[in-house]
Amino acid sequence: MVEFRIDRRSGVATYLQIVQQTRQALRLGLLEPGDKLPTAREVVEATAINPNTVLKAYRELEREGLVEARRGLGTFVRKSLGSTPADSPLRGELSRWAARARASGLERDDVAALFSAVLDEQFTEPEQASASTASKGDPA
Repeated sequence: MVEFRIDRRSGVATYLQIVQQTRQALRLGLLEPGDKLPTAREVVEATAINPNTVLKAYRELEREGLVEARRGLGTFVRKSLGSTPADSPLRGELSRWAARARASGLERDDVAALFSAVLDEQFTEPEQASASTASKGDPA
């Protein structure tokens, strides 16, 4: 079962944090179709947020077709996202990279900005990014 972590200083609406964390769990295979999400009461007890906030997040997930509410039973995952398992070798590589970034003195926000910039390069300009990677001698 997923455990939500709320960062009150992030500037991201609380319900969106729940939605984002659920999507991430779906992408990593931590949640699969048929799995039950924690009840609103369980989330409220664990995070000290308003029950309506949890319900708003669950309604958004339901609107997206990711979960379904079953009256009297709870909220269940309908479909998964992506196919990257949580134990992927890429996760290990990324973890080591993040550790090196932290050891070099970068703050969390610096690492997030750097990672976002690289993602933007790799996923919005595929031809240019592939050419630049290939020109550096790295495998494409």
